[in-house]
Amino acid sequence: MEPWNSTLGTDFNLVGILDDSGSPELLCATFTALYMLALISNGLLILVITMDARLHVPMYFLLGQLSLMDLLFTSVVTPKAVIDFLLRDNTISFEGCSLQMFLALTLGGAEDLLLAFMAYDRYVAICHPLNYMIFMRPSICWLMVATSWVLASLMALGYTTYTMQYSYCKSRKIRHLLCEIPPLLKLACADTSKYELMVYVMGVTFLIPPLAAILASYSLILFTVLHMPSNEGRKKALVTCSSHLTVVGMFYGAATFMYVLPNSFHSPRQDNIISVFYTIVTPALNPLIYSLRNKEVTGALIRVLGRYIVPAHPTL
Repeated sequence: MEPWNSTLGTDFNLVGILDDSGSPELLCATFTALYMLALISNGLLILVITMDARLHVPMYFLLGQLSLMDLLFTSVVTPKAVIDFLLRDNTISFEGCSLQMFLALTLGGAEDLLLAFMAYDRYVAICHPLNYMIFMRPSICWLMVATSWVLASLMALGYTTYTMQYSYCKSRKIRHLLCEIPPLLKLACADTSKYELMVYVMGVTFLIPPLAAILASYSLILFTVLHMPSNEGRKKALVTCSSHLTVVGMFYGAATFMYVLPNSFHSPRQDNIISVFYTIVTPALNPLIYSLRNKEVTGALIRVLGRYIVPAHPTL
């Protein structure tokens, strides 16, 4: 087939799960509801953490960053998918595809690293509580966040630049919810086997060490928690850590399937379902997982909303 690329002014077509579904209208309504839930829940969590002084501690600072990443991640994908379906126009320009790929990789990579730093925060808080404000002082917290964003953006820039330099054939249909590396490489005219191997190796390199650090942190935490004399302290630690581990399981499970498993395990339908999970479902559920079982967050939410919803009584 004759190759084409951005210089010819040709767009891609994102043929995602909405186009292949048996009930696209119902699925579109579900996507919209989940997106609104993600906007409201993550937005409220960021507001509460920012406004309530009692939550100005490292754990909630990192949690606020996680909510920001989730909010941006789902906004990169969901609105376009819904609008494209409603307008019956699923085209995306070469430049738009490049930008979407860069943003998705940046936000996904930053969340990957941030979850490892959050596990370290819990390890220090539970295993070394007396030194917590030394090991997790503000400068360290900001360094963690900056490291997550910078390393992820550099990784995303390299991936995006290399992926989009290929010549693509006249079949413009990307059978995926968004512009990502594995489905896009299927349209390349050139042999991409070496690059696919590099993507696999880099995926393992970027995902496995943070996951190993998380597992090591929680192994040490579990050992410490089981030896706590206080039942109340043990219960509080387990609730906080179980919420974090739930988020970790959802994120790393989807990311491992997409970027670590060999191509033989992939199919367009499976990849679409997984992409919906980590771009739409997980960002909507993460703040609920953290807040519903956390009395400090729910208490702060009531206090913050009370300032604006319940009018102050005039002094008699």
